[in-house]
Amino acid sequence: MFKLIFGALLAVMGLSAAQATAQTQVPPAVSTARPPLPPAPPIMETPADAIARDAVEYGRQFGVPVAEAVRRLTAQEESVAATDRIETMYRDRLAGIAIEHKPAYRILVYLTGDAPVAAMGVRGGGMTVPIIFRTGAKVTRDRVIWAMTWHQAEIRAALPSPPSMGLDPRTGELVVIVGGANAVAGADALKAKFEGIAGVPVRIRMVNQVDVNLDVAGGARVDGVSPADGKRYLCTTGFNVGDGQRQAVTTAAHCLDALSYRDPQAGTVPLDFIGQWGWGYRDLQINGSAGPLPPLFYADTAKTRLRPVTGQRTRAATRAGDFVCHRGERTGYSCALVELTDFAPAGDICGGACLPTWVTVSGPTCKGGDSGSPVFSGTTAFGILKGGSYRRDGSCAFYFYMSVDYLPPGWSLLRADPAGAVAGATTSGAR
Repeated sequence: MFKLIFGALLAVMGLSAAQATAQTQVPPAVSTARPPLPPAPPIMETPADAIARDAVEYGRQFGVPVAEAVRRLTAQEESVAATDRIETMYRDRLAGIAIEHKPAYRILVYLTGDAPVAAMGVRGGGMTVPIIFRTGAKVTRDRVIWAMTWHQAEIRAALPSPPSMGLDPRTGELVVIVGGANAVAGADALKAKFEGIAGVPVRIRMVNQVDVNLDVAGGARVDGVSPADGKRYLCTTGFNVGDGQRQAVTTAAHCLDALSYRDPQAGTVPLDFIGQWGWGYRDLQINGSAGPLPPLFYADTAKTRLRPVTGQRTRAATRAGDFVCHRGERTGYSCALVELTDFAPAGDICGGACLPTWVTVSGPTCKGGDSGSPVFSGTTAFGILKGGSYRRDGSCAFYFYMSVDYLPPGWSLLRADPAGAVAGATTSGAR
């Protein structure tokens, strides 16, 4: 484990472990072959670097200049406090909050009743983001979440196989996602049936897809050999965490217990299994380090760039339409929009039925081996990837993650300071 820490810390300081020890090694007198070059040290990004890189992907997806994308992603983070206040102020009427990207960037707040609320704005990213209030929702967000929690078993029992479901913050409806044998009854019949069970507005989403844990096939690769079949399986690490005495890496609980960390700087290092939490609302495993770990994660496909963790986003503060990214060992770096913030995956992939505490992000990028990978925006940690929903052709409809809210008691994210500074590390500019 010392090798892992030593290699990672030297990497962010601009040196690889091989470079640091080269001057103590005497070259063989009989050989004139040039030794292989050590891997290039990764670039240490600042928070501004991180936003700028995510903005390139945002600009590509929404057809806006990168400068505009930077403003919007900055506003996304700086508007959280305002939407938190709105949620508290209108708690008795709130059906949902969502960010809209087209035709213009704005925040939508959906309320019950017909009493109008005047539009307002919030400053963020050097611009004013409009906040538009829409009325007419039939029930509140709390009511839909209550209905999911208390009537989930009855809805699951009404179909041949348990469906997934979640709250759509854009409409205030309970969305039930059905397909295959579940679709025999037809959308209208199922809508009426589930509204009778749950007592809230329901929208049926007909798709041919299945929710699964991403195969054990955050930023870095961990793998191990299964004692059951002797095969090697792959996962991705998420964020580094600590409990005041120990420091560790996170991944998904459905990964193997005995794992080795594989890193271009540190090589292969065994990780000590500490514990796993995989029931209902968690899918988390923690594997320990013998020494200190930096508050960093890889954020690019090639693992040449490291980002500091400077903050975290709670699930309650996450909005539909938030633009987030993830870095998986199989799919690399990609970004998409949050869809549902109160989601219960189908089947029994949470050690039984899943609670409506998961967050979905639109596809098309998720594959086996991404399990445990970090979900983030800039240098803000959002969650740890659990699974995906796949169409019959194998494409990814959406993936879902566990919020970092649900780290086990006593454990928390390791963080850099707000400016992204990490002791002993240099920024990309200094490199």
